[in-house]
Amino acid sequence: MNMNRGYTVADQKEVLELKIKAEECRKNVFRMIRAGGHGHVGGALSAIDIVTALYFNEMNVDPAESQNPDRDRFILSAGHKCLAQYAVLAEKGYFEKEVLDTYGMLGSRIPGHPDMHKLNGIEANTGALGHGISIAAGMAMGAKLEQRQFRVFVVTGDGELPEGSNWEAAAAAAKFGLDNLIIFVDNNGLQISGKVTDVCNMEPIDRKFEDFGWAVHTLDGNDMNQILDALASVPLQKGKPTAFICKTVKAKGMSVGENDAAFHFWNASEELLESTEKEINDRIAVLRQELEELTA
Repeated sequence: MNMNRGYTVADQKEVLELKIKAEECRKNVFRMIRAGGHGHVGGALSAIDIVTALYFNEMNVDPAESQNPDRDRFILSAGHKCLAQYAVLAEKGYFEKEVLDTYGMLGSRIPGHPDMHKLNGIEANTGALGHGISIAAGMAMGAKLEQRQFRVFVVTGDGELPEGSNWEAAAAAAKFGLDNLIIFVDNNGLQISGKVTDVCNMEPIDRKFEDFGWAVHTLDGNDMNQILDALASVPLQKGKPTAFICKTVKAKGMSVGENDAAFHFWNASEELLESTEKEINDRIAVLRQELEELTA
């Protein structure tokens, strides 16, 4: 959606509410960082707008029916970005927010990578990079074989695309026409070792997925309007899996860490925690004022 192109007040209200929700989820991320003292903040913040839109706008999911066989599935292939998923699951009501304060503790339900045996709402253990698309393709194929209507959404990272299993899954998904499989490539350009293009350049990512037989669209993955427009078009092409190549900013919403590989994994300081929490609260206040003016 684009609020400057004649969308209704209801459309604009939806976008503002989702932007506020994404900022509340960012607050949840820093609540966990405060509890644990560290975490993979960079990728969590670059992907959190996408994850928020999926859970609060697009996916057929319900915390009260987390084992419903017809629910949509979400796979966080880049499992180290779990702070984003935990933040959104807590905001969605999958578990009590007090659990966020256990991050980094022995026996916590929210460990450093997602664990489906510990936390309601996690569909698969991930974190060995490169396997998420394979897991999701299997789920999507299962849906086709069982004639179920659920879809499978994946967030993967540009830094894990060199893993070969990604492309085995991409080839299989296209061959079997898995148009119920939708992936978002969190293309923030940075990984723990520096620039992705310096470590192992996979550009052009969009052309690679097209060559493997996917329908592809490129967008700004931190722009809620563009994310919602993209989701409204799913599947991009009947009979083909969908790949959204999302240009994002590492540590988006934390001004001191944006586009800085040093914030891939961050050992927190109280000073930066406080300043970042203030940034987020200030943005929420502005968005709520806009929402109030819109609906007055």
